[in-house]
Amino acid sequence: MTVSRRSVLGMLGASALATGFGTSLAKAGGAEGPQVSPDQALAMLRKGNTDYLAGSYDASLSNNARRLQIAKGQKPLAIVVGCSDSRVAPEILFGRGLGELFTIRIAGNTVDDAALGSIEYAVAELGTPLVVVLGHEKCGAVAAVDIVENNTVYPGAIGDMGEPIIPAVLGVRGKSGDLLDNAVRENVRRVVARLKISGELLEKPLQAGKLKIVGARYDLDDGKVEFIS
Repeated sequence: MTVSRRSVLGMLGASALATGFGTSLAKAGGAEGPQVSPDQALAMLRKGNTDYLAGSYDASLSNNARRLQIAKGQKPLAIVVGCSDSRVAPEILFGRGLGELFTIRIAGNTVDDAALGSIEYAVAELGTPLVVVLGHEKCGAVAAVDIVENNTVYPGAIGDMGEPIIPAVLGVRGKSGDLLDNAVRENVRRVVARLKISGELLEKPLQAGKLKIVGARYDLDDGKVEFIS
């Protein structure tokens, strides 16, 4: 049987990653484990949003000295799964600096295999103790799904992008309140629920109390981040 060079390299890469993940999980809680607990990381994000609203920001979090410091390695305190919307910049609205957030952004804050792998990497290899799934007010991707469900067709891959959000939109139809905002919140809840049962790389640290996965909603008008269950 002939095996291509690309296939061999792919298998070697997968093996190395699996070995690295296993080693990191075994070290969880030790000297190379998270520098903050999940609850401490969450408290830092809450405070950061409060500081952002107050117009206060610690410039030392993003200055030249900080840049040189983190060039040696990263230890992010949280993973943020957010929307690509240009108005929703996690580092700014959480008042954090360089190297503090491991950010994954895709329209509608959904999680595909590449995003899940990125999350697993940050948890297993970097020891990140918190995952925040961040939706936002007036999300265009969620609104587009509602339009698609009413037989509007988008060109290219835009329609495919919205497919993971369809169950959230359908799940809140007929409920009281604003349909779009209800769907935004439901989409966040569904992504959080999926991550919690995605596999041992997240499930084990969750069960051990070394990882927390939470949902949140950012308000474009007042700048507040509301953590939701």
